[in-house]
Amino acid sequence: MDADDRILFQRSRDSGLWELPAGGAEPGDSFRRTAAREFSEETGLVVAEEDLIPFASVSRADIHTLTYPNGDVVQCFALCFETRRWTGTLNPGEDEVLEAAFFVTPPTPLHPPTELVLRLHSAYRQTGLFQAC
Repeated sequence: MDADDRILFQRSRDSGLWELPAGGAEPGDSFRRTAAREFSEETGLVVAEEDLIPFASVSRADIHTLTYPNGDVVQCFALCFETRRWTGTLNPGEDEVLEAAFFVTPPTPLHPPTELVLRLHSAYRQTGLFQAC
């Protein structure tokens, strides 16, 4: 979130849907290291790991189940972070992102897991409590 409480969204090259910066861990990565690396790769912005604040976890099979081209089906788990501190200039990574911008109102169409994460973030901001589903 920026100083005006706008949330950073990016439009995925794969789906054309708007989503939050996210990605998968590489061998040896911690949750924070993964989030910081993916944030930088996808937005061009740099965030320090200690500036990432966890606010929710997502483990719902109906939201995060993937089927790979070889037929393997896996369930993903997500740890969600927010930050208000970063350096650099917004410059979306062309490999994965069509465009990125800060929005007061979420853009459409949204990637379905993003809708859930936004609800969890809203509950976190209202209660100050870590959210899980």
